[in-house]
Amino acid sequence: MLLERLLALHPRLIDLSLDRIWRLLAALDHPQDKTPPIIHIAGTNGKGSTAAMLRAILEAEGHRVHAYHSPHLTRFHERIILGGEPIAEPLLEEILSRVEAANQGRPITFFEVTTAAAFLAFAEHQADYLVLEVGLGGRLDATNVVTPKCTAITPISFDHQEFLGDTLLSIAEEKVGILKAGVPLILSPQQAGIEEFILSRAARTGAMVKMAGRDFTARASGEGIGFAIGDVSLALPQPALRGRHQIDNAATALACAHYLGVSEAAMATGLQTVRWPARLQKLTRGPMVTALSARLPDADIFLDGGHNEAAAHILADWLMTQKPRPVHVVLAMLASKAHDTYLAALARGDRGATGGAQIGGQPIHIHAVPIAGNENALAPRDLAATAEKCGFTASVHENPAAALASIEAEDALVLIAGSLYLAGEVLQNHH
Repeated sequence: MLLERLLALHPRLIDLSLDRIWRLLAALDHPQDKTPPIIHIAGTNGKGSTAAMLRAILEAEGHRVHAYHSPHLTRFHERIILGGEPIAEPLLEEILSRVEAANQGRPITFFEVTTAAAFLAFAEHQADYLVLEVGLGGRLDATNVVTPKCTAITPISFDHQEFLGDTLLSIAEEKVGILKAGVPLILSPQQAGIEEFILSRAARTGAMVKMAGRDFTARASGEGIGFAIGDVSLALPQPALRGRHQIDNAATALACAHYLGVSEAAMATGLQTVRWPARLQKLTRGPMVTALSARLPDADIFLDGGHNEAAAHILADWLMTQKPRPVHVVLAMLASKAHDTYLAALARGDRGATGGAQIGGQPIHIHAVPIAGNENALAPRDLAATAEKCGFTASVHENPAAALASIEAEDALVLIAGSLYLAGEVLQNHH
Protein backbone atom coordinates (compact mmCIF):
# COMPACT_ATOMS: atom_id res chain seq x y z
CA MET A 1 0.00 0.00 0.00
CA LEU A 2 0.98 3.65 -0.28
CA LEU A 3 1.78 3.85 3.45
CA GLU A 4 4.50 1.21 3.07
CA ARG A 5 5.99 2.93 0.04
CA LEU A 6 6.08 6.25 1.89
CA LEU A 7 7.84 4.56 4.80
CA ALA A 8 10.48 3.28 2.38
CA LEU A 9 10.89 6.72 0.81
CA HIS A 10 10.82 8.63 4.07
CA PRO A 11 12.22 6.38 6.84
CA ARG A 12 10.81 6.69 10.32
CA LEU A 13 13.84 8.70 11.36
CA ILE A 14 13.55 11.33 14.05
CA ASP A 15 14.76 14.73 12.87
CA LEU A 16 13.23 17.33 15.14
CA SER A 17 12.43 20.50 13.22
CA LEU A 18 9.34 22.46 12.22
CA ASP A 19 10.56 23.92 8.92
CA ARG A 20 9.59 20.92 6.78
CA ILE A 21 6.11 20.47 8.31
CA TRP A 22 5.35 24.19 8.02
CA ARG A 23 6.32 24.11 4.33
CA LEU A 24 4.22 21.02 3.64
CA LEU A 25 1.18 22.36 5.50
CA ALA A 26 1.42 25.62 3.54
CA ALA A 27 1.35 23.61 0.32
CA LEU A 28 -1.83 21.93 1.60
CA ASP A 29 -3.46 25.31 2.41
CA HIS A 30 -2.90 25.12 6.18
CA PRO A 31 -5.27 22.33 7.27
CA GLN A 32 -4.01 22.61 10.85
CA ASP A 33 -5.89 25.92 11.08
CA LYS A 34 -9.20 24.34 9.97
CA THR A 35 -9.53 21.54 12.50
CA PRO A 36 -12.02 21.37 15.39
CA PRO A 37 -10.91 22.97 18.70
CA ILE A 38 -7.76 21.20 19.89
CA ILE A 39 -6.64 19.85 23.25
CA HIS A 40 -2.86 19.40 22.83
CA ILE A 41 -1.29 16.87 25.22
CA ALA A 42 2.44 16.41 25.93
CA GLY A 43 4.30 14.50 28.63
CA THR A 44 6.39 11.38 29.12
CA ASN A 45 4.08 8.99 30.95
CA GLY A 46 0.30 8.93 30.88
CA LYS A 47 -0.43 11.15 27.90
CA GLY A 48 -2.08 8.32 25.98
CA SER A 49 -4.24 7.29 28.94
CA THR A 50 -5.15 10.91 29.65
CA ALA A 51 -6.08 11.46 26.01
CA ALA A 52 -8.17 8.28 26.00
CA MET A 53 -10.07 9.34 29.14
CA LEU A 54 -10.69 12.82 27.78
CA ARG A 55 -11.97 11.34 24.51
CA ALA A 56 -14.34 9.01 26.39
CA ILE A 57 -15.65 11.87 28.56
CA LEU A 58 -16.25 14.17 25.59
CA GLU A 59 -17.97 11.37 23.67
CA ALA A 60 -20.18 10.64 26.71
CA GLU A 61 -21.28 14.28 26.53
CA GLY A 62 -22.45 13.61 22.97
CA HIS A 63 -19.51 15.25 21.20
CA ARG A 64 -17.93 13.92 18.04
CA VAL A 65 -14.20 13.67 18.73
CA HIS A 66 -11.17 13.25 16.50
CA ALA A 67 -7.85 12.12 17.98
CA TYR A 68 -4.21 11.70 16.98
CA HIS A 69 -2.08 9.12 18.78
CA SER A 70 1.37 7.64 18.31
CA PRO A 71 2.74 5.10 18.08
CA HIS A 72 0.12 2.57 17.02
CA LEU A 73 -0.10 -0.95 18.42
CA THR A 74 -1.37 -3.20 15.63
CA ARG A 75 -2.34 -0.98 12.66
CA PHE A 76 -1.21 2.47 11.58
CA HIS A 77 -4.88 3.49 11.20
CA GLU A 78 -5.15 3.61 15.03
CA ARG A 79 -3.16 6.84 14.96
CA ILE A 80 -5.83 8.85 13.15
CA ILE A 81 -9.22 8.63 14.86
CA LEU A 82 -12.15 10.25 13.07
CA GLY A 83 -15.28 10.56 15.17
CA GLY A 84 -14.24 7.68 17.40
CA GLU A 85 -13.13 5.26 14.66
CA PRO A 86 -9.73 4.58 13.08
CA ILE A 87 -9.39 6.14 9.66
CA ALA A 88 -10.65 3.91 6.83
CA GLU A 89 -8.13 2.51 4.36
CA PRO A 90 -9.50 4.27 1.23
CA LEU A 91 -9.49 7.66 2.92
CA LEU A 92 -5.99 7.12 4.30
CA GLU A 93 -4.71 6.23 0.82
CA GLU A 94 -6.39 9.31 -0.65
CA ILE A 95 -5.01 11.84 1.83
CA LEU A 96 -1.52 10.32 1.76
CA SER A 97 -1.53 10.63 -2.03
CA ARG A 98 -2.48 14.30 -1.75
CA VAL A 99 0.22 14.94 0.83
CA GLU A 100 2.83 13.17 -1.30
CA ALA A 101 1.87 15.26 -4.32
CA ALA A 102 2.02 18.47 -2.29
CA ASN A 103 5.46 17.60 -0.96
CA GLN A 104 6.87 17.31 -4.51
CA GLY A 105 9.65 14.95 -3.52
CA ARG A 106 11.32 17.35 -1.10
CA PRO A 107 13.03 16.14 2.11
CA ILE A 108 10.49 15.09 4.74
CA THR A 109 10.20 12.50 7.50
CA PHE A 110 7.56 9.77 7.67
CA PHE A 111 6.07 11.25 10.85
CA GLU A 112 5.77 14.66 9.19
CA VAL A 113 4.04 13.17 6.13
CA THR A 114 1.55 11.26 8.26
CA THR A 115 0.95 14.17 10.64
CA ALA A 116 0.17 16.43 7.69
CA ALA A 117 -2.20 13.75 6.40
CA ALA A 118 -3.88 13.59 9.80
CA PHE A 119 -4.43 17.36 9.84
CA LEU A 120 -5.94 17.12 6.36
CA ALA A 121 -8.39 14.44 7.52
CA PHE A 122 -9.27 16.35 10.69
CA ALA A 123 -9.89 19.56 8.73
CA GLU A 124 -12.18 17.90 6.20
CA HIS A 125 -14.34 15.86 8.59
CA GLN A 126 -16.64 17.56 11.05
CA ALA A 127 -16.15 17.09 14.79
CA ASP A 128 -16.50 19.08 17.99
CA TYR A 129 -12.99 18.49 19.35
CA LEU A 130 -9.58 17.13 18.37
CA VAL A 131 -7.51 15.44 21.09
CA LEU A 132 -3.96 15.81 19.77
CA GLU A 133 -1.10 13.84 21.31
CA VAL A 134 2.46 15.07 20.89
CA GLY A 135 4.66 12.50 19.18
CA LEU A 136 8.03 13.29 20.76
CA GLY A 137 9.00 16.17 23.03
CA GLY A 138 6.84 19.15 22.13
CA ARG A 139 8.78 22.21 21.04
CA LEU A 140 9.90 20.76 17.69
CA ASP A 141 7.30 18.02 17.35
CA ALA A 142 5.38 18.01 14.07
CA THR A 143 2.09 18.49 15.97
CA ASN A 144 3.30 21.80 17.43
CA VAL A 145 1.92 23.91 14.60
CA VAL A 146 -1.49 24.62 16.13
CA THR A 147 -3.12 27.12 18.46
CA PRO A 148 -5.09 24.85 20.78
CA LYS A 149 -8.06 25.58 22.99
CA CYS A 150 -6.09 24.19 25.93
CA THR A 151 -2.92 22.20 26.57
CA ALA A 152 -2.02 19.52 29.08
CA ILE A 153 1.33 18.19 30.28
CA THR A 154 1.34 14.79 31.96
CA PRO A 155 4.19 13.61 34.25
CA ILE A 156 7.65 14.21 32.83
CA SER A 157 10.34 11.57 33.30
CA PHE A 158 13.32 10.12 31.46
CA ASP A 159 12.74 8.84 27.92
CA HIS A 160 14.20 9.59 24.49
CA GLN A 161 17.23 11.23 26.11
CA GLU A 162 19.14 11.02 22.83
CA PHE A 163 16.73 13.61 21.39
CA LEU A 164 15.42 15.52 24.41
CA GLY A 165 18.47 15.74 26.67
CA ASP A 166 19.73 13.74 29.62
CA THR A 167 18.28 15.81 32.48
CA LEU A 168 14.67 16.23 33.54
CA LEU A 169 14.97 19.97 33.05
CA SER A 170 16.17 19.60 29.46
CA ILE A 171 13.29 17.21 28.76
CA ALA A 172 10.84 19.61 30.41
CA GLU A 173 12.25 22.41 28.25
CA GLU A 174 11.08 20.50 25.18
CA LYS A 175 7.67 19.61 26.63
CA VAL A 176 6.79 23.21 27.55
CA GLY A 177 7.31 24.16 23.93
CA ILE A 178 3.59 23.46 23.37
CA LEU A 179 2.58 26.37 25.63
CA LYS A 180 0.89 29.28 23.88
CA ALA A 181 0.05 32.77 25.09
CA GLY A 182 -3.52 32.97 26.35
CA VAL A 183 -4.04 29.19 26.14
CA PRO A 184 -4.68 27.45 29.49
CA LEU A 185 -2.36 24.66 30.64
CA ILE A 186 -3.65 21.72 32.68
CA LEU A 187 -0.60 20.44 34.58
CA SER A 188 -0.30 16.93 36.03
CA PRO A 189 1.81 16.17 39.13
CA GLN A 190 5.51 16.60 38.43
CA GLN A 191 8.79 15.71 40.09
CA ALA A 192 10.55 18.17 42.38
CA GLY A 193 11.89 21.18 40.51
CA ILE A 194 10.00 20.46 37.29
CA GLU A 195 6.76 21.98 38.55
CA GLU A 196 8.47 25.28 39.39
CA PHE A 197 10.20 25.34 36.02
CA ILE A 198 6.93 24.81 34.12
CA LEU A 199 5.12 27.46 36.18
CA SER A 200 7.90 29.93 35.47
CA ARG A 201 7.85 29.19 31.75
CA ALA A 202 4.04 29.43 31.66
CA ALA A 203 4.21 32.84 33.32
CA ARG A 204 6.74 34.04 30.72
CA THR A 205 4.62 32.63 27.88
CA GLY A 206 1.34 34.03 29.18
CA ALA A 207 -0.36 30.67 29.69
CA MET A 208 -2.74 30.38 32.64
CA VAL A 209 -2.04 27.22 34.66
CA LYS A 210 -4.44 24.85 36.41
CA MET A 211 -2.10 22.70 38.49
CA ALA A 212 -2.71 19.32 40.11
CA GLY A 213 -2.55 19.54 43.90
CA ARG A 214 -3.11 23.29 43.89
CA ASP A 215 -6.07 23.98 41.61
CA PHE A 216 -7.56 20.51 41.25
CA THR A 217 -7.26 17.14 42.98
CA ALA A 218 -8.48 13.58 42.55
CA ARG A 219 -8.17 11.03 45.34
CA ALA A 220 -9.35 7.47 45.82
CA SER A 221 -12.51 7.46 47.93
CA GLY A 222 -14.05 4.09 48.69
CA GLU A 223 -14.92 2.47 45.36
CA GLY A 224 -14.63 5.76 43.50
CA ILE A 225 -12.63 8.98 43.38
CA GLY A 226 -13.26 12.42 44.78
CA PHE A 227 -12.48 15.13 42.22
CA ALA A 228 -12.31 18.78 43.23
CA ILE A 229 -11.60 21.86 41.13
CA GLY A 230 -12.26 25.40 42.26
CA ASP A 231 -15.45 25.32 44.31
CA VAL A 232 -16.71 22.14 42.60
CA SER A 233 -16.46 18.76 44.36
CA LEU A 234 -17.61 15.60 42.59
CA ALA A 235 -17.90 11.94 43.60
CA LEU A 236 -16.98 9.92 40.51
CA PRO A 237 -16.29 6.26 39.71
CA GLN A 238 -12.78 4.86 39.48
CA PRO A 239 -11.42 4.95 35.91
CA ALA A 240 -11.72 1.65 34.05
CA LEU A 241 -7.95 1.70 33.45
CA ARG A 242 -5.97 -0.19 36.12
CA GLY A 243 -3.41 1.28 38.50
CA ARG A 244 -3.35 4.04 41.09
CA HIS A 245 -1.46 6.26 38.65
CA GLN A 246 -4.59 6.37 36.50
CA ILE A 247 -6.26 8.51 39.16
CA ASP A 248 -3.70 11.24 38.43
CA ASN A 249 -4.27 10.81 34.69
CA ALA A 250 -8.02 10.96 35.29
CA ALA A 251 -7.60 14.19 37.25
CA THR A 252 -5.85 15.83 34.29
CA ALA A 253 -8.53 14.63 31.88
CA LEU A 254 -11.28 15.79 34.24
CA ALA A 255 -9.68 19.22 34.65
CA CYS A 256 -9.58 19.57 30.86
CA ALA A 257 -13.22 18.44 30.65
CA HIS A 258 -14.23 20.92 33.36
CA TYR A 259 -12.60 23.74 31.42
CA LEU A 260 -14.56 22.62 28.35
CA GLY A 261 -17.83 22.70 30.31
CA VAL A 262 -18.55 18.97 30.38
CA SER A 263 -21.23 17.68 32.75
CA GLU A 264 -20.65 15.51 35.81
CA ALA A 265 -22.69 12.71 34.25
CA ALA A 266 -20.45 12.62 31.18
CA MET A 267 -17.34 12.63 33.36
CA ALA A 268 -18.65 9.60 35.27
CA THR A 269 -19.65 7.72 32.12
CA GLY A 270 -16.37 8.47 30.37
CA LEU A 271 -14.28 7.17 33.26
CA GLN A 272 -16.26 3.93 33.27
CA THR A 273 -16.22 3.36 29.51
CA VAL A 274 -12.66 4.37 28.61
CA ARG A 275 -10.56 1.77 26.83
CA TRP A 276 -6.84 2.06 26.16
CA PRO A 277 -5.01 -1.14 25.18
CA ALA A 278 -1.69 -2.33 26.65
CA ARG A 279 -1.95 -0.28 29.83
CA LEU A 280 -2.21 -2.99 32.50
CA GLN A 281 -4.73 -4.63 30.21
CA LYS A 282 -6.00 -8.02 31.30
CA LEU A 283 -5.94 -10.48 28.40
CA THR A 284 -9.04 -12.64 28.33
CA ARG A 285 -8.84 -14.40 24.97
CA GLY A 286 -6.40 -15.58 22.34
CA PRO A 287 -4.06 -18.55 21.91
CA MET A 288 -1.69 -17.77 24.80
CA VAL A 289 -4.60 -17.23 27.20
CA THR A 290 -6.20 -20.49 26.08
CA ALA A 291 -2.98 -22.48 26.38
CA LEU A 292 -2.11 -21.09 29.82
CA SER A 293 -5.63 -21.50 31.17
CA ALA A 294 -5.68 -25.15 30.10
CA ARG A 295 -2.62 -25.83 32.28
CA LEU A 296 -3.00 -23.22 35.00
CA PRO A 297 -6.67 -22.14 35.30
CA ASP A 298 -5.95 -19.72 38.18
CA ALA A 299 -3.23 -17.82 36.31
CA ASP A 300 -3.87 -14.35 34.85
CA ILE A 301 -2.13 -12.48 32.03
CA PHE A 302 -1.76 -8.70 31.88
CA LEU A 303 -0.18 -6.59 29.13
CA ASP A 304 1.62 -3.28 29.58
CA GLY A 305 3.57 -1.25 27.04
CA GLY A 306 5.42 1.07 29.46
CA HIS A 307 9.13 1.11 28.74
CA ASN A 308 10.93 3.58 31.00
CA GLU A 309 11.91 3.90 34.67
CA ALA A 310 8.70 5.72 35.65
CA ALA A 311 6.61 3.01 33.98
CA ALA A 312 8.47 0.33 35.95
CA HIS A 313 7.77 2.17 39.22
CA ILE A 314 4.08 2.19 38.25
CA LEU A 315 4.18 -1.57 37.62
CA ALA A 316 5.89 -2.19 40.97
CA ASP A 317 3.24 -0.09 42.74
CA TRP A 318 0.48 -2.03 40.99
CA LEU A 319 2.03 -5.40 41.81
CA MET A 320 2.13 -4.39 45.49
CA THR A 321 -1.67 -4.03 45.42
CA GLN A 322 -2.25 -7.54 44.05
CA LYS A 323 -2.88 -10.63 46.14
CA PRO A 324 0.32 -12.53 47.03
CA ARG A 325 1.20 -14.86 44.15
CA PRO A 326 4.24 -15.74 42.01
CA VAL A 327 4.96 -13.02 39.43
CA HIS A 328 6.33 -13.84 35.99
CA VAL A 329 7.34 -10.91 33.79
CA VAL A 330 7.67 -11.68 30.08
CA LEU A 331 9.96 -8.84 29.05
CA ALA A 332 11.33 -7.38 25.83
CA MET A 333 12.84 -3.95 25.30
CA LEU A 334 14.40 -1.90 22.53
CA ALA A 335 18.17 -1.50 22.73
CA SER A 336 17.64 2.29 22.83
CA LYS A 337 15.70 2.06 26.11
CA ALA A 338 17.38 2.19 29.53
CA HIS A 339 16.65 -1.41 30.47
CA ASP A 340 18.96 -1.23 33.48
CA THR A 341 17.02 1.59 35.16
CA TYR A 342 13.71 -0.04 34.18
CA LEU A 343 14.71 -3.31 35.86
CA ALA A 344 16.20 -1.54 38.87
CA ALA A 345 12.92 0.31 39.38
CA LEU A 346 10.92 -2.91 39.05
CA ALA A 347 13.23 -4.61 41.56
CA ARG A 348 12.81 -2.01 44.28
CA GLY A 349 10.75 -4.42 46.43
CA ASP A 350 12.17 -6.66 49.13
CA ARG A 351 14.53 -9.64 48.77
CA GLY A 352 13.63 -13.24 49.56
CA ALA A 353 15.66 -15.85 51.42
CA THR A 354 17.57 -16.61 48.21
CA GLY A 355 18.22 -12.93 47.54
CA GLY A 356 15.84 -12.79 44.58
CA ALA A 357 13.69 -9.75 43.89
CA GLN A 358 10.21 -9.96 45.36
CA ILE A 359 7.01 -7.94 45.49
CA GLY A 360 4.95 -8.36 48.65
CA GLY A 361 6.94 -11.46 49.59
CA GLN A 362 6.34 -13.14 46.23
CA PRO A 363 9.21 -13.95 43.85
CA ILE A 364 9.53 -12.26 40.46
CA HIS A 365 10.99 -14.17 37.54
CA ILE A 366 11.99 -12.39 34.32
CA HIS A 367 11.41 -14.23 31.03
CA ALA A 368 13.48 -12.35 28.42
CA VAL A 369 12.12 -12.59 24.87
CA PRO A 370 12.83 -10.95 21.49
CA ILE A 371 10.48 -8.66 19.58
CA ALA A 372 9.54 -10.43 16.36
CA GLY A 373 10.91 -8.70 13.28
CA ASN A 374 12.46 -5.80 15.19
CA GLU A 375 16.19 -5.47 14.61
CA ASN A 376 16.41 -2.74 17.26
CA ALA A 377 15.30 -5.05 20.06
CA LEU A 378 17.72 -5.81 22.88
CA ALA A 379 19.08 -9.37 22.76
CA PRO A 380 17.18 -11.48 25.31
CA ARG A 381 20.42 -12.83 26.79
CA ASP A 382 21.57 -9.26 27.55
CA LEU A 383 18.19 -8.43 29.08
CA ALA A 384 18.32 -11.57 31.25
CA ALA A 385 21.89 -10.77 32.37
CA THR A 386 20.86 -7.28 33.50
CA ALA A 387 17.80 -8.71 35.25
CA GLU A 388 20.02 -11.07 37.25
CA LYS A 389 22.31 -8.18 38.22
CA CYS A 390 19.21 -6.40 39.56
CA GLY A 391 18.33 -9.37 41.78
CA PHE A 392 15.83 -11.24 39.62
CA THR A 393 15.94 -14.82 38.53
CA ALA A 394 15.79 -14.85 34.74
CA SER A 395 15.53 -17.11 31.72
CA VAL A 396 15.66 -16.66 27.94
CA HIS A 397 12.92 -17.79 25.52
CA GLU A 398 12.39 -17.66 21.79
CA ASN A 399 8.99 -15.95 22.03
CA PRO A 400 6.27 -15.01 24.57
CA ALA A 401 4.35 -18.26 24.03
CA ALA A 402 7.44 -20.30 24.91
CA ALA A 403 7.93 -18.18 28.02
CA LEU A 404 4.36 -18.85 29.17
CA ALA A 405 4.79 -22.58 28.48
CA SER A 406 7.66 -22.66 30.99
CA ILE A 407 5.56 -21.28 33.88
CA GLU A 408 4.47 -23.86 36.45
CA ALA A 409 2.99 -21.81 39.31
CA GLU A 410 -0.73 -22.62 39.42
CA ASP A 411 -1.87 -19.09 40.36
CA ALA A 412 0.82 -17.12 38.53
CA LEU A 413 0.38 -13.46 37.73
CA VAL A 414 1.90 -13.07 34.26
CA LEU A 415 2.85 -9.60 33.07
CA ILE A 416 3.95 -9.09 29.46
CA ALA A 417 5.82 -5.79 29.50
CA GLY A 418 8.64 -3.51 28.40
CA SER A 419 7.74 -2.44 24.88
CA LEU A 420 4.80 -1.14 22.86
CA TYR A 421 6.20 -3.16 19.95
CA LEU A 422 5.93 -6.34 22.01
CA ALA A 423 2.45 -5.27 23.11
CA GLY A 424 1.42 -4.79 19.49
CA GLU A 425 2.80 -8.22 18.59
CA VAL A 426 0.73 -9.81 21.36
CA LEU A 427 -2.44 -7.85 20.59
CA GLN A 428 -2.45 -9.06 17.00
CA ASN A 429 -3.93 -12.31 18.33
CA HIS A 430 -5.18 -11.34 21.79
CA HIS A 431 -7.54 -8.36 21.46
